[in-house]
Amino acid sequence: MSISSRLPIDPSTHLPSIHTFGELGEFLRGSVADEDCREVSESMGTLATHVEAIVASLRLTRVREASAPLLMDLLTVLRNHRALIIALGPAWRGLYEYASYLTTLNNFRVLIGQWLLEGDSHSETLGLSAEDFELVAWRTLGEGMLMLDMYEQLAARAVPEESSMAALEEPRVERALAWWQKLRL
Repeated sequence: MSISSRLPIDPSTHLPSIHTFGELGEFLRGSVADEDCREVSESMGTLATHVEAIVASLRLTRVREASAPLLMDLLTVLRNHRALIIALGPAWRGLYEYASYLTTLNNFRVLIGQWLLEGDSHSETLGLSAEDFELVAWRTLGEGMLMLDMYEQLAARAVPEESSMAALEEPRVERALAWWQKLRL
C-alpha cells in the first residue's frame, strides 16, 4: 500500500514523519494554500529554527547565561507569531484547531517565562532540560501543523471543481451540446 504525503516516509514504519525541527521547517515552507497560510508557515518555520537552537544549547549546557538570551529571543518570536495568528481571518478562527493552537501558544509563552524565573536570579543553571523543552515545543508546533492542515483541507474543499464538460475535447463538447439542444426541442 502506498501512502501519499508531503512528509518524508519513515522506511521502518512506512508512515510520514518528521524527526527534527529543521525537517519541520522544510515541511512548513511547502504549505502554501494561500497568502495567510504562507505567512503562518513561514512564522512557524522561524519558531522551529529558534526552538532547534535552544534544544542544541540546552543539550550542551544548562547555564543560565547561555540559554536565557535564547529563551528571551524565542519569547519575542512567539509574541510576533501570536499577533499573526490573532490577525487571521474568520475562515481560520472558525476552526476548532485555531482556538486550541492559540491556547497552546499562550501556554508555551507562560512556561518559558516560568522557566526563566525559576530559582533565584543568581542561580547559574536553568531548571529546564532539553528533553522537557523539546516536548513542549513539539506539542506547540504540532498543534500549529494540525491547524494548518485543517485550514488547507478547508481551502481545498472551497475550490469549485471543474465541470466534466471542461475536461472534454472540443468535438465531444459540440456533440454533447447538439444532443442537449435536441432534448430541449
